[in-house]
Amino acid sequence: MRLTGPALRVTIFIGENDTWHHKPLHSEIVHRAHAAGLAGASVFKGVEGFGASSLIHTSRLLSLSEDLPVAVVIVDTEERVRAFLPQLDELVSEGLVMLDECEVIRYVGRPGRRGERR
Repeated sequence: MRLTGPALRVTIFIGENDTWHHKPLHSEIVHRAHAAGLAGASVFKGVEGFGASSLIHTSRLLSLSEDLPVAVVIVDTEERVRAFLPQLDELVSEGLVMLDECEVIRYVGRPGRRGERR
């Protein structure tokens, strides 16, 4: 898949303990994005944060927080990202979903990697 030029980035902020049918929610989002043929998705685990509940979650040693923030970032064409949004509506019951216009400068995979489309 080739992707350069104008694109749309969707960022989903959830907690690491959020689940979908007993499976980590971030994993379900990534697998659905892959099944939808989107250009790529990455999951980033935060070390500290708070959201709509105003509870601070942190990884600091003296804290007992286990539900650290997680961000799932997906980038593709506007059309493909917007077509994926109904799935996010189904999956994300708590959290934040953001859309940003962006420009893809370079998107290149390694040839012959397992699971990559040609």
